[in-house]
Amino acid sequence: MSDSWKAHEGGTFFLTFAVVGWIDLFTRRTYAEFLLQNLAHCQKNKGLLLYAYVIMPSHVHLIAGAKEGLVTNILRDFKTYTSKELVKMVAANPEESRKQWLLQLFHRYGQRNPSNTNNQVWQQTNHPIELYSDHVYEQKLEYMMNNPVRDGLCTTPEAYTWSSAYPEQGLKLEDWYAED
Repeated sequence: MSDSWKAHEGGTFFLTFAVVGWIDLFTRRTYAEFLLQNLAHCQKNKGLLLYAYVIMPSHVHLIAGAKEGLVTNILRDFKTYTSKELVKMVAANPEESRKQWLLQLFHRYGQRNPSNTNNQVWQQTNHPIELYSDHVYEQKLEYMMNNPVRDGLCTTPEAYTWSSAYPEQGLKLEDWYAED
């Protein structure tokens, strides 16, 4: 594996992780809210330093680090827990019109992966890219915040509910520039 895809302690990273098959899972409010709750849990209990985020229908972008250890270890735990719970949520959601299809796909992807015992919701990669300068940070932040605009989900970054650009977003965010 290339060093460009590895995280190290003390860094801040642009991270992307996607639902298997790039399935549009986060089109339902309940699933996106669940992710936000679990990001907040990771901030409070696991030392996640969160600078920015966007939850797209099929993937998540974060700018994040860790108070101690590796941010990728925090995300591993986050993805393991949320994967199991999202499968339960889909199965129990009476309004989920794609329930059978989603559960079949999660099961099929899980069967293909020797690391799983049953279902798989997330792809295994995070692709951490270190943000080593203000310029790189601004570049990745602009890309993230405009992702919903480019995909036609909103007209401005601030109008997208599942983003740190949204004025009423509820997570505590770190200040990148406070580190200077």
